[in-house]
Amino acid sequence: MIIVSDRIGNVTRTRYEQLVAEARDLINQMTKAQFALGDKALEIEPMRPVGGSMPNGTDDLFTVEESLQMFADDIGVARSTVEDWRWTASRWPEAKRKGGVSFTVHKILASIQDEDERWAAIEDAPFNSRTGKRQWAPDAAKRLVGQRVDRPVTVEEKIQAVTDLTRDEEVASRVTVDLLSRPAAAAQITPDERLRVVRELTRDDDVAKQVTTEMLKRPDVARETMRDDTARFLVNRAQFDNSAKARETIRERTPAVRKIEHTIEYLDLVGSCHQFVATLGRLVPRMRGQEFTDDERETVRRGISKVRAAADWLEAAIDNGEFTLDEQLAKLLKGE
Repeated sequence: MIIVSDRIGNVTRTRYEQLVAEARDLINQMTKAQFALGDKALEIEPMRPVGGSMPNGTDDLFTVEESLQMFADDIGVARSTVEDWRWTASRWPEAKRKGGVSFTVHKILASIQDEDERWAAIEDAPFNSRTGKRQWAPDAAKRLVGQRVDRPVTVEEKIQAVTDLTRDEEVASRVTVDLLSRPAAAAQITPDERLRVVRELTRDDDVAKQVTTEMLKRPDVARETMRDDTARFLVNRAQFDNSAKARETIRERTPAVRKIEHTIEYLDLVGSCHQFVATLGRLVPRMRGQEFTDDERETVRRGISKVRAAADWLEAAIDNGEFTLDEQLAKLLKGE
């Protein structure tokens, strides 16, 4: 970011530059002091392989911890601070320490495992677009070694920052609602990702019902949806189930309706029997003199078996009240 104001904060640009120069001197002194403290910690307890030089390693590690704790207590700092100084100093021998580069940057770059790569990295400072100079800053060092930066710049860094901040489910839900309410942001989501989001948000049946209702109110959506065979079947089935439920509710509330339905169903049943007999009475005499093939006779016999089974089922239902269609009869009536 380019600053065009003549003042920075509460001071003029000239005074700001003076303060920066003085601060750099102080940082250099501080860096030298931190490395010197790290060297002293190293002298007290040199770095060693994990587990120490002894086979079991337990006593050695305890001794290191105790020694560094004593040193930290005696100089008035936390042991973790002493450990940072010590480790960073061990990764940067005096001849490889870069003047003008803060101890913080040295500490970040110290995570580079290969020594030659580490030495080369600190010599190749990145370009700072604000100052127009090549110089190290903590975020630039973190970016090089793959650590999370404090001030994200790239899309990937911003995504990582948001991910870290939204690990809490409540925070994540509120951020999601805010982001999806932005038309421009929502427009950037691919169709597949939108579908995935909708599926996740509609796992709750009540939510899914409301969303589906709203979607089917849109003519284009409803028309395209009904072109899907499965969707159309499920909608028709739902309509049938709803109708059946509505009829059952009406029956419970109005007993007279059931009586009316009984009369209609009785008349349909008797009418079906009369119609069947009348149809046979009309067709059979007209077949006089006709010859049937074996296949035709077999087909008619199968039909008669179905009629006989259906008639037996009807008679049993009327006499015994058994209206259930068993599996064997169902197969017979279906011709299986």
